[in-house]
Amino acid sequence: MKAVILKEIGKPLEIVDKEKPKPGEGEVLVQIKAAALNHRDVWIQHGQYANIQLPALPGSDGAGVVAEVGAGVDEAWVGKEVLIDPSTGWGDNSRAQGRDFRILGMPQEGTFAEYVKVPAANLYEKPEHLSFEEAAAIPLGGVTAYRALFTRCELQKGERVLVTGAGGGVALFAVQFAVAAGAEVWVTSSSEEKIARAKDLGAKGGINYKAEDWGKKLKEQAGGGFDVMIDSAGGEGFTQLVRLSNPGARIGNYGRTAGTIKELNPAEIFWKQISINGTTMGTAKDFADMVKFIKEKKIKPVVDKVFPLEEAEQAFRRMDEGKQFGKIVLKVG
Repeated sequence: MKAVILKEIGKPLEIVDKEKPKPGEGEVLVQIKAAALNHRDVWIQHGQYANIQLPALPGSDGAGVVAEVGAGVDEAWVGKEVLIDPSTGWGDNSRAQGRDFRILGMPQEGTFAEYVKVPAANLYEKPEHLSFEEAAAIPLGGVTAYRALFTRCELQKGERVLVTGAGGGVALFAVQFAVAAGAEVWVTSSSEEKIARAKDLGAKGGINYKAEDWGKKLKEQAGGGFDVMIDSAGGEGFTQLVRLSNPGARIGNYGRTAGTIKELNPAEIFWKQISINGTTMGTAKDFADMVKFIKEKKIKPVVDKVFPLEEAEQAFRRMDEGKQFGKIVLKVG
């Protein structure tokens, strides 16, 4: 089979011929039709990820057709169009992942190949209203956004939501999910074009976070503060989120692209009884609930650009540029 391999940190990806995996007990072999990039993949290539093991076959997101099943797996799965939950070993504590938590794409072989071997328990039937490219865009970003909004921040219909960094995959899922749940959604971005495109997805408005006093200006535009905020950045801007919080607000943070949070006034947190919730990926229940939500609401992920598998290196460079709006997808076969 054809597969994308990273052999050395900082080096271009290579397309190689590799032996097709064989499913073991409780496992299935999925013929990948489409796979999607995450920042995790690019960070591994740059050596900016913990416990990197090389050579690596990257890719956490994938959709395809079940080609073969191992012992103990119902043969009825063969031929089904499926979506793959990329994580295993969450553990017994639903509030946080355990030490055995793993994500496809390193150290396990990932989805940037013609075939991938995964536990049968990680399969979900592909929503019928989605193409393979759209379905492949869902897994990691979708479950991260779903858990942040609903499991960690307990979003309720009618609440006002702020999503930072509109344009990234997780952020756009958060916008789409919150709009579908009946929330009033606002966004931040460094691009006026991305703010406009977020409004096309149902956001009410947004602000450029590079503007002076952007937090104050956003509060004036929105007519008040926010009940839920979903943030991928951290950094200095995080203090603005605390100031924008309504009493009892919940902040969900899943990233640190802007660095560490240096100044927070504890009085603003405890007096308004703000909850700051760290969140990463999601449980099997989060994933199942997300797929159900997407099916019920007929949500279509935002796909930025589709590359053939052979152009994986070009796809990685597009993500490096940070100009994408939505998910970058690899078409396989």
